[in-house]
Amino acid sequence: VQLQASGGGLVQSGGSLRLSCAVSGLRSNYGIAWFRQAPGKEREGVSCISQGDGKTYYSDSVKGRFTVASDNVKNTAYLQMNNLKPEDTAVYYCATDRVPFPCQVVMSAGFNPKGLDYWGKGTQVTVSS
Repeated sequence: VQLQASGGGLVQSGGSLRLSCAVSGLRSNYGIAWFRQAPGKEREGVSCISQGDGKTYYSDSVKGRFTVASDNVKNTAYLQMNNLKPEDTAVYYCATDRVPFPCQVVMSAGFNPKGLDYWGKGTQVTVSS
């Protein structure tokens, strides 16, 4: 199973980036969660999309600025990030699991990211002020 995240880069405050997460090797896609980790901080959930009903979830810090979507034909998920702020600077990871997982649990405070089995390598997003 491979998840390949891409699309990160350097952008000015207020700018936009679109991250992609290509998934291969899974018999079924049970949804995609996006996390980020800034230097010295814990990995935090940013967004999640449920495969079954397509529901989307966002952390309060990105709600209204980020949009998650998935393309089932391409087995690729996307994270559109608008109005980026310096505090969005982090390495962004996509993750999924071998069984269906509830996005509302993944996005809840205290969720241990180790609870998801498959992770991409991460892509760096840097927002300059």
